[in-house]
Amino acid sequence: MASLLRLPSLLSPSKPLLRRRLPAARLAASAASRGQASATAGAAAPAAAETRGGDREGQVTPRSVDFNAWYTDVIAAAELADYGPVRGTMVIRPYGYAIWEAIQDYLNVKFKETGHSNMYFPQFIPYSFIEKEASHVEGFSPELALVTIGGGKELEEKLVVRPTSETIVNHMFTKWIQSYRDLPLMINQGKILMYIICSNFIALQAMQMIDVYTKFAYEQAAIPVIPGRKSKVETFAGANRTYTIEAMMGDKKALQAGTSHNLGQNFSRAFGTQFMDENGQIEHVWQTSWAISTRFVGGIIMTHGDDAGLMLPPRIAPIQVIIVPIWKKGDEKAAVLEAVDSVQKILKEAGIRVKVDDSELRTPGWKFNHYEMKGIPVRIEIGPRDVTNKSVVVSRRDVPGKQGKEFGVSMEPTILVNHIKGRLEDIQASLLQKAITFRDSDADELKVKEETSATIRCYPFEQPEGTKKCFMTGNPAEEVAIFAKSY
Repeated sequence: MASLLRLPSLLSPSKPLLRRRLPAARLAASAASRGQASATAGAAAPAAAETRGGDREGQVTPRSVDFNAWYTDVIAAAELADYGPVRGTMVIRPYGYAIWEAIQDYLNVKFKETGHSNMYFPQFIPYSFIEKEASHVEGFSPELALVTIGGGKELEEKLVVRPTSETIVNHMFTKWIQSYRDLPLMINQGKILMYIICSNFIALQAMQMIDVYTKFAYEQAAIPVIPGRKSKVETFAGANRTYTIEAMMGDKKALQAGTSHNLGQNFSRAFGTQFMDENGQIEHVWQTSWAISTRFVGGIIMTHGDDAGLMLPPRIAPIQVIIVPIWKKGDEKAAVLEAVDSVQKILKEAGIRVKVDDSELRTPGWKFNHYEMKGIPVRIEIGPRDVTNKSVVVSRRDVPGKQGKEFGVSMEPTILVNHIKGRLEDIQASLLQKAITFRDSDADELKVKEETSATIRCYPFEQPEGTKKCFMTGNPAEEVAIFAKSY
């Protein structure tokens, strides 16, 4: 028997996936217009007109119409994830998991640089562990899946399905830690890190990982987060303090993108995790716990995505460049594919993550839309005229239409590699700057003025102490301003 299993979800802000078919006429028009643009540029158009009606599910609701529907539509259409057959679960599809792997790969290196080692704990936890946690941790109220039968027999003790729990971790630590010589103990389970030391000097360690997460958000995910400390009400149950990185999404709502908890001695007292110090005294250990989850993938979608779908920062994109060959006549195919193979090899050898879609089951126009939906940063088109000119057409995902297209980019290896690497860096920087500008815009001030006729009179020199929050968005604020109507 099972109750609701609560997962860190990238699937929804609030509503189920919407599956609709895009009308064939609209799809055909889209493919035709793109094919015409390509032909005008000198790249060959597809041989036959083809509609995509019925080929792919997943019309994307415009962000401005319904942000939640847009979000779930993009996840479905970009093939990131889907709902599992059990309520509260999800299936992360290969492309979605590849993005999550890119996040893990970067952070895994950073975790090891700080001295942490990877390990894994069981997902089944005795129910008594949860009861012990609840009795010691104020505000602890989990939604859990319970296993009551195993091997056809009722279990003597119920088991909880909980992939990341301080309870099983502390149970094992109690067996492994006996002396100050066993400390510090630093471990990572997938995305949950624990830092165990023998003195109350853990505030700096809790802040250390927030710094790592902040750097990752800015430099890899192009998300300008704001690091800070949670209020007492918002502090993790069982922690003395919780530190966070907060990000503003495309709907002006905040996302808690990562956390670091100063657990003090709360869990070590609950589970009796003790050590003998240098003076022969028995003490409880001090702990920190840090984590981000697949929620961060959702943050990337909601920060950078647009009505055409996903938009991935190049540094975490599983595929940085998609190459689409284009030919009209059968005798043009061999030369185009030979050039495509050469360009792919050049880019791969330069360390660029590149894929070729030479399938003849879809038109180039369909492929353009498909890979825009998946957020691939750069598209390269190669047609017969490009082969003759020994050049390619390069399109940026972050700049739509003709403005984002470059024609006549040389296939010469050094020129091509430098050009593509330069464009990838440009896109990375552009996405971050766009997100910063959006976050720091004056739209909220103007909205207050429009709705109330009040304006900001000043920012007082004497600012109130403590955490500040924007009353319009709920996001963390740096300063308090005085709004009022004026004479």
